[in-house]
Amino acid sequence: MGGKLVGALFGTNGIRGLANVDLTPEFAAKVGVSVGTFFDGGEMVVGSDARCTSPMLLSAVISGLTSAGCKVYNAGMAPTPTIQYTVKKQGVDGGIVITASHNPPEYNGIKVLAGDGVEISREEEKVVEKIFFEETFRRVKWDQVKEPSILEGVIEDYLASVTKHIEVEAVRERRFKVVVDPANGVGSLTLPRFLHSLGCKVYVINAELDGRFPSRPPEPRPENLGELAKTVKALGADLGVALDGDADRAIFVDETGNIHWGDKTFALIARFFLMKNPKSTIVTPISSSSIIKDVVDEYGGSLVFTKVGSVDVSHKMKELKAILGGEENGGVFYAPHIPVRDGTMTTGLILNIMAESGKKLSELLSDLPVYFIKKSNVKCPNELKGKVMERVSSEFEGLPKETVDGIKAFFPNGSAVLIRPSGTEPAIRIYAEAKSEDEVNDLVRKYAALLERVIREVSAV
Repeated sequence: MGGKLVGALFGTNGIRGLANVDLTPEFAAKVGVSVGTFFDGGEMVVGSDARCTSPMLLSAVISGLTSAGCKVYNAGMAPTPTIQYTVKKQGVDGGIVITASHNPPEYNGIKVLAGDGVEISREEEKVVEKIFFEETFRRVKWDQVKEPSILEGVIEDYLASVTKHIEVEAVRERRFKVVVDPANGVGSLTLPRFLHSLGCKVYVINAELDGRFPSRPPEPRPENLGELAKTVKALGADLGVALDGDADRAIFVDETGNIHWGDKTFALIARFFLMKNPKSTIVTPISSSSIIKDVVDEYGGSLVFTKVGSVDVSHKMKELKAILGGEENGGVFYAPHIPVRDGTMTTGLILNIMAESGKKLSELLSDLPVYFIKKSNVKCPNELKGKVMERVSSEFEGLPKETVDGIKAFFPNGSAVLIRPSGTEPAIRIYAEAKSEDEVNDLVRKYAALLERVIREVSAV
């Protein structure tokens, strides 16, 4: 069987690997029949991003699903949140999306969705893996293999749902000028159209669908968004929006050309939401900045931390019936639409806030708390991670801390440090934040040195 992934299929966000190396057509077909078996030959919606290898892998997955007796509805090329919404709207049993989101173009991936459009749980992932590796497949007779159908109107239905949650007239009155950078990805199919419907004057750069991502990397990090920032300033636009490769995340540029990482815009959305819905629960991964904690505390909300990963945020929101969740990377989850990351929905929420407040984005963000953030990795053999983390935990005695995924300690002066073992490589990650650049550098140096010392001591035993 093609493909080189062994032992486990699912990572933090679905199945990822090098296309035609790890994720071969044979491998994808086997994933398809495993998922089809898990859903007992039910009805499935499938779709993909614009990567060069996505049609190949989508065809293979469809073959696997139909061999297990599934009726497949093909949503075609669309943003991941569009396909997730389609699963929910169609009332099918589940779905599969072919995407590697923000990864480089040589990668691809497979996301498996439950009937509500949310990715299947960690426990359900293990069941799919068991079917895959034990090859306990459901196979139907030749005359029970169902022909796939093409779904029409997918993007129209999705945009209608997003628009229901926007104060359309308030936004239209402002006639915002918005620059969109979809990174040659599938977001170009939805976000410009959505903005036009809100009466915005829309400029799109890097618009042409191209799975090679020739204009910029599909990860919307500040260092990749120089062209967007310059364009916003040159045009005198009110807002710039950068999407990742499958349009489930959005990073924003204010009218002065400043790029704002996702923790700030999520904090802005959380504050706006809590002002209208006091004492609400907000869900975020343990790796999120303390700016979120400060805002939630100030407005009397309840903050719940999860492990790192959008799957964990979505499922915790479902469990708690929370309306809002978010990550520092630009992923915002708005449950009244669907509790998954959605760059178009996030853009609508930001425009709502700008319209209702009458303020520019830079003004709205200026009175939020400021934190300096720094990340680092320390190499650590996988077999030593458990012992190292045990030893490190004793360093935080007496401090408020969270242990849902590694250890996050909160210091009296407002700084914090998270130490967590990587789930994908032999390393332990350090996330530090503080009110000054000097202090955040000191925190990283201190805990990197601590980890290196503990790793040496544990190795010597």
